[in-house]
Amino acid sequence: MKDYDHHIIWLEYFNKNLSKGKGRRVSKSKAVFDPSMDELVEAARLAGYEPKDVNDGARYPRRAYTRSGYIMVEKKEGVSKSTVLSRIAAALLQIRSKKK
Repeated sequence: MKDYDHHIIWLEYFNKNLSKGKGRRVSKSKAVFDPSMDELVEAARLAGYEPKDVNDGARYPRRAYTRSGYIMVEKKEGVSKSTVLSRIAAALLQIRSKKK
């Protein structure tokens, strides 16, 4: 059954190694190389979203041969998915810069 109350956020949306045709949804300047599920969950929390469901065994439809994963975050009134992705991408870059 389709869930209309949550956004599905796939790891592929932020992977700098992928082209937009392969599933990346943010610009290369906002993307990171091979993000992990832990980083995605931490970035979502840092951006102000609480992941409702974490599935690290799912396969992204455009790359069914590669194991990936997604998180579900609750939709907020008047906030588009692209805005959510942009906020999470900024948080992901912040997390990566702290690791170095």
